[in-house]
Amino acid sequence: MRKAIVPLLLLVLTTSCSSRLYYWGSTGSEATLYEKLAYQQYDKQTPEAICNLVCLYEDMVTNPGGTRQVPPPGICAEYGYLLLQPSTAEYFAQYASRRQRKMFGSGDPGVSFHERGLEMLAKEMEYYPESAKFIGPLLKKAKGGAE
Repeated sequence: MRKAIVPLLLLVLTTSCSSRLYYWGSTGSEATLYEKLAYQQYDKQTPEAICNLVCLYEDMVTNPGGTRQVPPPGICAEYGYLLLQPSTAEYFAQYASRRQRKMFGSGDPGVSFHERGLEMLAKEMEYYPESAKFIGPLLKKAKGGAE
């Protein structure tokens, strides 16, 4: 009986460690796509890096993977905040590739990014209610102070 318990316990431990709770972008060698693009955007701050990060965030929130099937904690907030920055829409309008623009339709990025940014901040509070203390005031300010 004891001999059967040890292999069973090892099997349970190894299978539980291999599942991923959240999708962080396609994984390469050691860093996820999210880690690479986020670092690139903060390190170099090029318009192209911002466009790539916006598209990755959109993929992460529209196609969540992992066992929970929701975006990772903080991603909706980061994405919403990025979309609410006026320079993001300007950069996207000028530097996004045709494929990247197709993800967001043909509308004005300034308007659609602002609406999507507000939506993402609200989604962060929906998925992770504990974030409401921090995201709530930010969302209120982004909406113009009226709620």
